[in-house]
Amino acid sequence: MPFTPSLRAQAIEPFHVMALLARAKTLQAAGHDVIHLEIGEPDFTTAAPIVEAGQAALAAGHTQYTPARGIAPLREAIAQFYASRYGLSVNPERILITPGGSAALLLVSALLVNPGQHWLMADPGYPCNRHFLRLVEAEAQLVPVGPESAYQLTPEHIRAHWQAGKSVGALLASPANPTGTVLSAAQLAAISQTLRGLGGQMVVDEIYHGLTYGEQAASVLAVDDDAFVLNSFSKYFGMTGWRLGWLVAPEAAVPHLDKLAQNLYISAPSMAQYAALACFDESTLAILEQRRAAFQARRDYLLPALRELGFKIAVEPAGAFYLYADISAFGGDAQAFCRHFLETEYVAFTPGLDFGQHHASTHVRFAYTQDLPRLEEAVARIRRGLASWGPHAV
Repeated sequence: MPFTPSLRAQAIEPFHVMALLARAKTLQAAGHDVIHLEIGEPDFTTAAPIVEAGQAALAAGHTQYTPARGIAPLREAIAQFYASRYGLSVNPERILITPGGSAALLLVSALLVNPGQHWLMADPGYPCNRHFLRLVEAEAQLVPVGPESAYQLTPEHIRAHWQAGKSVGALLASPANPTGTVLSAAQLAAISQTLRGLGGQMVVDEIYHGLTYGEQAASVLAVDDDAFVLNSFSKYFGMTGWRLGWLVAPEAAVPHLDKLAQNLYISAPSMAQYAALACFDESTLAILEQRRAAFQARRDYLLPALRELGFKIAVEPAGAFYLYADISAFGGDAQAFCRHFLETEYVAFTPGLDFGQHHASTHVRFAYTQDLPRLEEAVARIRRGLASWGPHAV
């Protein structure tokens, strides 16, 4: 029977990279050696101590619903992690365990934004942020940002784009996807002060915390204890398929978030929660730090290699595992550019269209989620592919 999808369903765009990934999988199935630099997923499998804890949880029968806010031992372990890593005191009662960082974003979107209202957010940025707002009949006010602000919102951006009665807050990301840039404690404090003056809420995506190179990223909770913080076990902790994240919220918001969680998803996966308890063991953290060092080595190779080929990467990323590159020197459209390298050299990377509108057609994102030999091979193929790319071939 025919149906008409809702306006919200029609307005939410797919990940454009998924079509690229599907084509890459087809090429792989046909026997081609595809190098995947398109998906934001660590190539490392979940660390053995976490897997073993998950297996033990299954054997112990931890397969039923948990409280909507998550099991108390995991909330307490996260609170202790904030104390040991950041020197912050966070009441475990303020922490909610969610099915991935995406569910944390959905909870905050449903909590804070009424239909027709909006959050300010950087363009380029992670696409699901704006899509979740559309799902709750709200909007994203995309603010064009560039290398002059390290692709981050500033107090000046917020004041310039704020609309009284319609703007209710700002969503920031540090480290950010797709640019990998990081906000300092001083920058977070200045933005917090600006939002407080406007009566707005501050929401910060800290999903890539732990994956920084040079110095540790500051948590917004160090400068604004009333901020909402999104985090995840997917990136630094390498648990993408376990679907587990968390949210830190002001105490007054917790009862409302608990109610929303009960209705939206009942609870996060129980076995994943028990497995995640092993994330904070010293043996696990040692493995994760080795992997962080591997990501840094990859960045330190790929960044100058791409610049040498003519890609413009104006800001050195201090975190995450992405390089956001300007391809203006080569001419053409980013989507066609990505298709060219996938079809001719079997290297997959992501067009900027997935991350917003601002100069999207002249940017691409590389995820350095392959080991160094594969990155070296990718660079060799890209060098070769540039020679056959259109009228601006090099």
